[in-house]
Amino acid sequence: MYGLSNVNYSELKNQIMSNETFHIGLEPVTLSNADEQQNQILEKAKKANGMIPNMYKNMVNLPGLQDTYDTGYAHFRQSSGFTPAEQEVVFLTSSIENGCGYCTAAHSYLADEVSKTPVEVTNAIREGKQIPNTKLRALSEFTKVMHETRGNPSPQQAQVFLDAGYTEKNILAIILAMAVKTISNYSNHIFHTEIDEAFSGRKLENV
Repeated sequence: MYGLSNVNYSELKNQIMSNETFHIGLEPVTLSNADEQQNQILEKAKKANGMIPNMYKNMVNLPGLQDTYDTGYAHFRQSSGFTPAEQEVVFLTSSIENGCGYCTAAHSYLADEVSKTPVEVTNAIREGKQIPNTKLRALSEFTKVMHETRGNPSPQQAQVFLDAGYTEKNILAIILAMAVKTISNYSNHIFHTEIDEAFSGRKLENV
């Protein structure tokens, strides 16, 4: 097996709630002050989510960043070969590995309410505990391996993942998800993005 992640979850919570990291000076963009390109992106987000998440208001400062995120996110959702629950396992594991409190809350909410990921699986990922589902555990652990090795897993680590019932194309899908989460996680870091009320019940400190 892969072994437990090197992430210290107590330290991670403190890092997520820290105000000591760089805070970018750009202001959130709203429909009232957006330019034409930003407006199109925000309206699309509102239609898809029923609201405009705070993350979108920040990232759309650079429309190309938000558009790249949206494109990659859609491709992962549509063609990763993972079930909705498996998709959330990958996204949530990546968000935890990257120390992003906003996306940890958002994907925990999506796991509960949309993807119907078993809550014991979601909570295990959030708390750094062993996931009770064998296949989902293999998925989460290999996602951690991809982060820890910077995309250079050993043949043995990859084989454990494949033996769990996944494919080599699924490895590419994990890379896609990691790219998408790098965009959102790092953006949330520098903006210190406030967690939306809709996701607040799943803040990491609420485990």
